[in-house]
Amino acid sequence: MVQTEQLIDLLESKDDAAWSRALFALARSCGFDHVLYGAVPSRHAKFENAFLVSNYSAAWRERYDADRLAYVDPTVTHCLSSSLPIVWQPDAFSGAAPRALYEEACGFGIRSGVTLPVHGPNGEFGVLSFASDAAADGKAVGEIRGRIGDLALIRDYALESSQRLMIPRQPAEIAPKLTRRELEVLKWVMAGKSSWEISRITDCSEATINFHMANVRQKFNVNTRQQAVVKAIALGLIIPEGPHR
Repeated sequence: MVQTEQLIDLLESKDDAAWSRALFALARSCGFDHVLYGAVPSRHAKFENAFLVSNYSAAWRERYDADRLAYVDPTVTHCLSSSLPIVWQPDAFSGAAPRALYEEACGFGIRSGVTLPVHGPNGEFGVLSFASDAAADGKAVGEIRGRIGDLALIRDYALESSQRLMIPRQPAEIAPKLTRRELEVLKWVMAGKSSWEISRITDCSEATINFHMANVRQKFNVNTRQQAVVKAIALGLIIPEGPHR
């Protein structure tokens, strides 16, 4: 059970280090070995510039950050479109890619847990995840659901107390200017459509679709369509649809 004194420690922390210690203590008091809090001033801000506190495996964080997995992480996508927590269990991650990401995380001791969306009064966006290496079976899921009230309280205190720490970490990157058609094509690429499929949807030739995507790749200075999609999401030009929308 969460103690009032622990919440006050979080609220009164003077710097990142003290705030981190308070958050880790709160997670342990709720039975979780690992916790991650990440927040940006706006849902359109780059996740790479987030105020981030975590005691996840350093190897997993390095892998996650290097490949910018936040832009394809199903828990982050869920939080973008919902205020409800998502409890981790096998059937919560439909699709080959989300399932593969979950199974890889399991190898780093992040097997069962819950992610709570963070939506601030001034447009702040983030996630608060609690995790452990326990099997994500019915018993673990039931115990997690029984703690949601305490976890939501921690989430509220974390958001309020992190405001003064949530400063821009890097200068904002200027988004390239895309034409209406380039943006439309990019959104269909994000949805997994091929050039042929997009040509049928937009009533354009396949060569025209490839021409637009070549322009998009050039504007983003990337080599592949997927890299263009990831960069467009990071800059807030397109927003991935949540699974419950």
